[in-house]
Amino acid sequence: MNVSYRWLRALAPDLRDTPEEVAERLAGLGYPVEGSVQLSEALGDMVVARVRAVHPHPDADRLVVCEVDDGAGGVQVVCGAPNVQPGGWYPLAPVGATLPGGMRIGKAKLRGQLSHGMLCSERELGLGRDESGLMELTGDFTAGAPLVDALGLNDVRMDVEITSNRPDLLSHRGIAREVAPDGEDGLLLPPVPGSPGTDTLAAVPMVTSGFEVSSPPDEGGVTIRIEAPDRCPAYLGLVVSGVSVGPSPHWLQTRLRAAGARPINNVVDATNYVLLEMGHPLHAFDLERVVDRTVVVRRAAPGEPIRTLDGEDRKLNEEMLAICDGERPIAVAGVIGGEDSEVRADTTEILLECALFKPGPIRATRKALGLSTDASYRFERGVDPEGLQEAILRAAELILATGGGHIRGPLLEVRPQPFARTEVELRPARIEQILGVPFEPARIREILVPLGFRTGEEENGSIRVEIPGFRSWDVTREVDLVEEIARRHGYDEFPETLGAFRPGTVPEDPLFDLEDRLRTELVARGLFEAHTLAFAPKGEGEVEIANPVSTEERFLRTSLVPGLLRRLEYNLARGNRDVRLFEIGTVFREGPKGELPREGTHLALVLHGLRSPRHWGDDGAALDLWDLRGCAEVVAATAGGAAWEVRPVLNLPDEGAPEPASPTTPRLAESRDGGYLVVDREGLVRGRAGPAEDDEVELPPWASPVWVLEVELPATGLPAAETVFSPMPAHPSVERDLALLVDRNCPVGNVLALIESEAGAQLEGVEVFDLYEGKGIPDGKISVAIRVRYRAADRTLKDEEVDRAVAHLVRKLEEEMGVGIRGS
Repeated sequence: MNVSYRWLRALAPDLRDTPEEVAERLAGLGYPVEGSVQLSEALGDMVVARVRAVHPHPDADRLVVCEVDDGAGGVQVVCGAPNVQPGGWYPLAPVGATLPGGMRIGKAKLRGQLSHGMLCSERELGLGRDESGLMELTGDFTAGAPLVDALGLNDVRMDVEITSNRPDLLSHRGIAREVAPDGEDGLLLPPVPGSPGTDTLAAVPMVTSGFEVSSPPDEGGVTIRIEAPDRCPAYLGLVVSGVSVGPSPHWLQTRLRAAGARPINNVVDATNYVLLEMGHPLHAFDLERVVDRTVVVRRAAPGEPIRTLDGEDRKLNEEMLAICDGERPIAVAGVIGGEDSEVRADTTEILLECALFKPGPIRATRKALGLSTDASYRFERGVDPEGLQEAILRAAELILATGGGHIRGPLLEVRPQPFARTEVELRPARIEQILGVPFEPARIREILVPLGFRTGEEENGSIRVEIPGFRSWDVTREVDLVEEIARRHGYDEFPETLGAFRPGTVPEDPLFDLEDRLRTELVARGLFEAHTLAFAPKGEGEVEIANPVSTEERFLRTSLVPGLLRRLEYNLARGNRDVRLFEIGTVFREGPKGELPREGTHLALVLHGLRSPRHWGDDGAALDLWDLRGCAEVVAATAGGAAWEVRPVLNLPDEGAPEPASPTTPRLAESRDGGYLVVDREGLVRGRAGPAEDDEVELPPWASPVWVLEVELPATGLPAAETVFSPMPAHPSVERDLALLVDRNCPVGNVLALIESEAGAQLEGVEVFDLYEGKGIPDGKISVAIRVRYRAADRTLKDEEVDRAVAHLVRKLEEEMGVGIRGS
């Protein structure tokens, strides 16, 4: 949310903190300031200019040549804005000026005509979002005067990040309540120049009813009826007659611009002002265009049409709430008004609306229409149910002060569901148990009362806390109040060592524990964890999303590999050649017909580049399939324990055989020309490791091979293996080296498995230390050098014992696998 520092000071007169100090305090309270803009600095080069005359451009239909009075003799400016008019006042960026976006203005020829500077839009100046035309200035100005002084923009705009559970902070008053020295007691609404006075507004009578209320014909003759009380708990209406619609005064436009809003006219500006100041969206209808002077809050009919304020024709459905007159919808409740009843230049009588809507349906309507507005942003989070009357009278005060007129008739309120404050029991002992430090009742009141809470006396070890309406959406439990106390006390004020606490008895989910162990193992091997979105384009997903973030990625992924490969491409495009990434995340597959999609947890990794850092004396070797197998072995041992193993791809079923159960990555499983499978005891495929397919990744010519692994993690996790301490051996080991002739199609892993099973209890280790093929090796064979190591725990082994054990191994290898000793 954009917050004006001067507006905060106006709401909290005792606030003496600088903008930097306010930003620091907000960050400490949990609402960081994403950025601050000193408007006077960003716009210091801009001046106010008056267009004397506008001439057609001789060589461009969409451009005009303007004679501009800049206070220094006049300049020629070429402009393409459709709203530039002779006699109009506009911001001018003269030659040498720098726009807030960093663009420097110089002399330029536009289709043969020289332009000395640029007339600017709101967006170009950072004062709003409108870029459809020039920013039109209304009022008395002097040509050449600094724009900052002319518009009163000596202000700092802060972009505050507000969490979704704090709708009360989507207003300047909500922010001021957080930073004011005395909190709620130190706030006041800034006086409105030309206001008829608060006494006049307070004297406006109010008529309240449960479902329908009307005013007499001589007092407006307006009827308001709620037919959907489950979605609209309250609706207020007020008639203002004799209004003169026109530009807002300078002070009001300045305040709106400082908060990033665009002034439109005095009526609309009044409603926007209240929205930004108090957090209540309001709407003004031209009462003469409201059929039968009747407002009905009801569900829309299927396909019911409305043209909204943005000029779009929209179709409503029965799940949407509509504000209707006697014939048709005139607004989409909580989202946007209708074009037919909008306030126009000739409007003289308006109906002000201030309502309370249930957040859920507003959110659903906003999503269905694909339309987000300042009003919907607040309504779908929740507005203050107690502040409706204050907000509508504040808007009326602004309209009377800036557009004249008078209030006609009473304030009409329809409230089928009266709001009642809730109370929460707060136990000081519970606060100490959660936060680790004690809080006395006096300190609790000192923290909560400035935030608008009311506290009673401590009775039976608890304090009754009354929740104000503006906090009714997020403070509903005792722990919510504990959070408020911790936040306002200051997280940095807690001691480094807290009091004793009782740990939870709920054990860690086994799957989460497994994920943590996998992260530890892979990070230890030099991989970085990535987090990619679960959305995927067609072809990479099976489950289509009902409300996709984008039309290009409207499916849920079935594999993590494509997302990691896109991250790889991103790195390679920026010169980062050595990439080792992994991700643990969810994938989705269509379930059986009539059932929900299936969700599973996968681990995937991608390797590319060199095995070790570059060195002047060594070009380095690229990562290969064996590096990938090493990662696969680690993952299999961690995720499957003794029940998983890594096998060569050649062990895949033959073509035509039934597909392995639970294939993890179909695109990889289709490749049978290298790599490994991770399988369990039943032979079910749990994952696949091998080269990336050509159609999966686009690599530059200099790239090395890309290796990928994806494994389906067990849904129930796997307990960590028990760590057993073993003392250092007291007796030496004995090693023997065997040069074996192995058939090329025989996995060496099978040879090692046989050795481990036949070597006996004194075998301590077995490893491959060399491979050789070529001269002296028969065709179809390969020489594998294997080292076996024996050790006894209670004595030193004799050579005769080891020789007998090795001879037994050699005989078993020959008998069962046809593996012989080289040269024998």
